[in-house]
Amino acid sequence: MTYKLYKTLGSSVENACMKINEDGSITSFIFDETNTDYQTFKKEVLAGAELFDADGNVMTDVSAFIGTLP
Repeated sequence: MTYKLYKTLGSSVENACMKINEDGSITSFIFDETNTDYQTFKKEVLAGAELFDADGNVMTDVSAFIGTLP
């Protein structure tokens, strides 16, 4: 799995993410505790899925970033 963070319109911080699925389709979601895609994102990234910031750089300290999320 590959994830890429992005900022929604009007936001100054990365508050959403898109997942590039194995079939090439894209799933996008905002950071919301009630969203199952968001819950899966946190688990998969902590388990080693690749995460890119909004500028396209691979994030290396993923656990610290996940710790800052709701």
